[in-house]
Amino acid sequence: MKRTRALIAASAALVLATTTTAGFAQAKEQFFPLLTFRTGPYAPSGAPWANGFVDYFKLVNAKGGINGVRVAWEECETGYATDRGVECYERLKGKNGGATVFQTMSTGITFALTERGAADGIPILTPAYGLSESADGEVFKWSFPIAGSHWASADTQIQFVGHKLGGMDKLKGKKITLLYHDSPYGKEAIPVLTARAKQHGFELTNIPVPHPGVDQKAPWLQIRQSRPDYVLLWGWGVMNSTALKEAQAT
Repeated sequence: MKRTRALIAASAALVLATTTTAGFAQAKEQFFPLLTFRTGPYAPSGAPWANGFVDYFKLVNAKGGINGVRVAWEECETGYATDRGVECYERLKGKNGGATVFQTMSTGITFALTERGAADGIPILTPAYGLSESADGEVFKWSFPIAGSHWASADTQIQFVGHKLGGMDKLKGKKITLLYHDSPYGKEAIPVLTARAKQHGFELTNIPVPHPGVDQKAPWLQIRQSRPDYVLLWGWGVMNSTALKEAQAT
């Protein structure tokens, strides 16, 4: 929950930085659409996120708003489905004077909305997820991957392994398996780890786990047969909790 509040606070700070003082003086409310997934296979992580957003906006209003401007919001349930996310965007982008910013809460939805947001002049906020290439603000002018990206997260994992071994040079000759969620989110880790494998000389095997990630018997059988030195997990909490049980049995 602390991480959720920190990311929401960063989102609000970005809005403050990109909105003129005159605009604040004239507006009575500022509209923040909320794309949430309280339902579906990822609801265990989506519901706390949604609660965190709502609690934070209530707190902002209780403290007098943003520079005196109250926050208005409306939830739109996506179930973490890309098509429903696009529906929510199109329905909410023009409401209440226009959306201030969209935080998609899904890499698949981010992919679908990146060009739409740019065309509509609406910031797409993806703190620590989404389209990793959007870190280049010269190209993706309306995308804001604050707090890093999937590439940064994947690179952190492999650097951690290198640190445990005593240096990145010690990765040479090691067998490393990436067990990833077979979704746009999960696949984001592959390019950076492939580049690292080429750079440091380790053998990388990528094994997908089908949506939603609960049934992992076949992937873990493959892992037990190949006997890698390290297994990197890349997926939602429901997938990782199952993976940890399988790992303990390996």
